[in-house]
Amino acid sequence: MLRRLVAGGESGGGRGHTFWGIDMSKLRWGLVALLITIAWSAGIAPRASAGEGHYGPRQYYGPWRYYAANKCSYRTYYYKPHATYSGWKHHYVMYYSHKPKYYYYYNPYKKSYWGRCGVDTDGKDLYSMLAEGDRKATLEEIPEEKFPQPSAAPAIPESSDNVTLDLPPDDLPPPTGEPEQGLPK
Repeated sequence: MLRRLVAGGESGGGRGHTFWGIDMSKLRWGLVALLITIAWSAGIAPRASAGEGHYGPRQYYGPWRYYAANKCSYRTYYYKPHATYSGWKHHYVMYYSHKPKYYYYYNPYKKSYWGRCGVDTDGKDLYSMLAEGDRKATLEEIPEEKFPQPSAAPAIPESSDNVTLDLPPDDLPPPTGEPEQGLPK
């Protein structure tokens, strides 16, 4: 008897498979509708809102990496110039252990540094943006006095809707070993 019930042997008048008198096709669609409702209300389903692109936030930072040639750590800053931009653009956030108070922003498209923010901002969105004429390919070319006093963070690069650039997460890069580390003494 149970085998007939599970196999849908007792169907009622042309309906789909039944189990103990329950029409399984109706139950299946009811469960699908319930799961969609739960996902939507929990925020799991994709949605767009002000300041966000089609697939989510407009900006984020990647993990820290070490660049041995320049003896610095960097992380990629990904952004969308406008909410409907498809894909991502990027800049780099550089951290130099010999300049431990700041993160420096580098634009790989223009091959120049364009500003910096403090490592310890105490939750304030303070940023020091270089004037166009003071942006250079290396930090050594930029005198310290060319960095203006920090003020409010600028807009996302290339944007026109005034969405503010998010400063990097507060995690410093992992310490790197000395250049001779691992070599026999």
